[in-house]
Amino acid sequence: MRKPIVVGNWKLNGSHADNESLVTGVLSEMADMAAIDVAVCPPFVFIPQVADLAKSTSLGVGGQNCSEHDSGAFTGEVAPAMLFDVGARYVILGHSERRAMYGETNEVVSDKVKAALAAGLTPILCVGETLEERESDQTEAVVRQQLAAVIAGNGIASFERMVIAYEPVWAIGTGRTATPEQAQEVHAFIRGQLADHDASVAQSVRIQYGGSMKPANAAELLAQQDIDGGLIGGASLKAEDFLGICRAAADTVGNQ
Repeated sequence: MRKPIVVGNWKLNGSHADNESLVTGVLSEMADMAAIDVAVCPPFVFIPQVADLAKSTSLGVGGQNCSEHDSGAFTGEVAPAMLFDVGARYVILGHSERRAMYGETNEVVSDKVKAALAAGLTPILCVGETLEERESDQTEAVVRQQLAAVIAGNGIASFERMVIAYEPVWAIGTGRTATPEQAQEVHAFIRGQLADHDASVAQSVRIQYGGSMKPANAAELLAQQDIDGGLIGGASLKAEDFLGICRAAADTVGNQ
């Protein structure tokens, strides 16, 4: 059985005071979350603070992006080893906002995955389609290409050391959510594509859903066979909302 994983992506939000309040609230129930993995990904500048707050707890900490480079003349970039050095153990890569706003190609994402793995980080690889792509029946083709680049650049065995997040772009921050059946269909497709290369890896890799998951719909989504957790945006900024999703994930373990 795959251990569910719930990760909060704080995006461009946070302050020292807000972070302390939020993390303290989440930590108040971490003892009840032993059946799942839980992590938060604050902006780069707050990772040391959050890592210190989470020290000696089971709450993981991650970055929202990293460079594909280890060092050098890359102004404004952050190397994977730097993230690891300040306490991060996860890193979100290929998020739709990075792909759309900053032009990250499938090949760049693959290079970032390689660099992150080399630094000891667990990549959270995001894949997913836009509304236009879904409406023109291109969902599987888009996701296939996004995964194929990472497989080609890193090998299928690398997926044993990462998490995949399916994020339908049309459901991110819009309030719209894929139905459990729509989400399950793509999750199963992802697992099937990996199984074409290695059935064992495909069965073990954790695939999160990342499109407007919230306490009200988490249980229904997480009950699906191939949905192993959530990559949470807006709902991760309020401790009670985030914990509501974590509780739903923990309940799926108890129900199996």
